Amino acid sequence: MTAPPKVAAVLIGRNEGARLLAALASIPGDVAPVVYVDSGSTDGSVAAAEAAGARVVRLDLSRPFTAARARNEGFAALGADVPDYVQFMDGDCTLDPGWIGVARSFLDGHLQVAVACGRRRERFPEASVYNRLCDAEWNTPPGRTRACGGDALMRSAAFAAAGGYDPGLIAGEEPELCVRLRAAGWEIWRLDAEMTRHDAAMTRFAQWWRRTRRAGYAFAEGAARHGAPPERHFRRETRSALAWGLGLPAVTLLGAALVSPWALVLLLAWPAQFLRLAPRLGPTRAAFLILGKLPEALGAVEYWWGRVTRTRRGLIEYK
Repeated sequence: MTAPPKVAAVLIGRNEGARLLAALASIPGDVAPVVYVDSGSTDGSVAAAEAAGARVVRLDLSRPFTAARARNEGFAALGADVPDYVQFMDGDCTLDPGWIGVARSFLDGHLQVAVACGRRRERFPEASVYNRLCDAEWNTPPGRTRACGGDALMRSAAFAAAGGYDPGLIAGEEPELCVRLRAAGWEIWRLDAEMTRHDAAMTRFAQWWRRTRRAGYAFAEGAARHGAPPERHFRRETRSALAWGLGLPAVTLLGAALVSPWALVLLLAWPAQFLRLAPRLGPTRAAFLILGKLPEALGAVEYWWGRVTRTRRGLIEYK
């Protein structure tokens, strides 16, 4: 009888504390090895992961840290134990008990698929409006898709052939990898199954603002790398952020200052957009989607300013 495909897990984190312990405890016993990549924790995470039986990688922090680099080093740490599949996940997530079996069976039966992801839910959506927004953001339709997030079961051969994540990206590394995987002929699928529970721990507006600004940065960089046809990666998102978050307010203010105060009527485009989106998304999501164009635009400008000045910014962290 043929042995079932092996599955390993790679977790990344820093100062996740009890969340990391919960993440490690949620990984089924037949998933091995489990690699935890730590990026400078000071809360005892390394010792806790070692006590839980994980193989620990301590990142060299003299080099710029990114989540992409951490995941790559976790995969490399598997060494000769490279399995058929690797479950990547963040240290603030827990796996659903049935996920590995469902995702592994799907990849077993669909050899053209490189990545399987499922439903990521927010653990405490009631804690804040920002957590609820995260929970809604991840509720995407099942079926063949263009990209996955940080939690996904990946076919090791496809991951290795693609060269893994781009370690230079400070955000948006998962969609960028999926661009390269799809260009090589692979498929990405989102399954109609529970996958992980996540703890965003966002309780302040400033956290939401930084997270959204990071998304704008990722949109701009993704469009710069893969925005040409036929991929057009993140072009629509970047154009939308710049048009609504920068273009509209700039044209309005310049028009009011140089032509007529009546130019301020252009700002009515924002409430008009809200009225268009609210019936489909609900008033809260619609309002934050429109407001989010401002930090997204700032993130996009930040990326392009770095390109012009040839400076590379560090991580944009929200917690």
